Amino acid sequence: MKNIIVPVDFSEQSEYALKTAASLARKYGASLLMVHMLELADGIFSTTDNSSAQQAVFLIKAAEKRFTQFLDKDYLDGISITKIVKPHKVFAELNDIAKEHGADLIVMGSHGSDGLEEIFVGSNTERVVRNADIPVLVVKEEHTDFKVERFLFACDFEDESLTAFQKAKSFAELVSAELQLVYINTPGDSFLSSSDAYNRVNQFLQKACSGLEVTIHNDYSVEKGILNYSKIVGADAIGIPTHGRSGLAHFFRGSIGEDVANHAKIPVVTFKI
Repeated sequence: MKNIIVPVDFSEQSEYALKTAASLARKYGASLLMVHMLELADGIFSTTDNSSAQQAVFLIKAAEKRFTQFLDKDYLDGISITKIVKPHKVFAELNDIAKEHGADLIVMGSHGSDGLEEIFVGSNTERVVRNADIPVLVVKEEHTDFKVERFLFACDFEDESLTAFQKAKSFAELVSAELQLVYINTPGDSFLSSSDAYNRVNQFLQKACSGLEVTIHNDYSVEKGILNYSKIVGADAIGIPTHGRSGLAHFFRGSIGEDVANHAKIPVVTFKI
């Protein structure tokens, strides 16, 4: 792990992400790329109005000053940090930053859901997950010493998920975690007999050249199955595949992927298909 991107908006959730990223940076000798995106109008730099241009410069300098204050933390001592201020909130630019600096991971803080509001849906975190080509680690609480001993990866074990599986496997190896795999079998049209489910899983593992075992867990929905099974095995983090066109987890129909990221109390790592 060489470089970790941390998008920040100076919120409490941003500090959760910052502490998690700092912990990883210390363990693996990585540098942090701190990115703040301003919401300046597209025409503010092209206008001939001098006052608008001056306002834009003022806002950028104010953001840089706030950045310096936000990063004045003892737990960041000795860690290499690069501050990046972007004038517009264009989340696809994170891919350009990742390519330019060879970043391996994005760490984001998220409110999640408190039962009444689904803050993740339509939020900055969801947009980052949707656009990111590299894995995104979503955290919802403080991790001063981030550890993952059991990493649970859930997918549909279709060919489309092979790339995400390999990325999840690499992540587990990176953090020295035990990788556990689960297929969630649900009632209705998507239900598979035990024989059919194991046939699909075995074909997938052969293509992936993996000798890992997969547990088939029956539950009322994919979301409940993942959350319930993560508690059964005592997982420290959950991994799920993502699809750029539809946001989270192509095999999660509708909003199930977003619901997993919302309702999981443990960190979630997304891997783009």
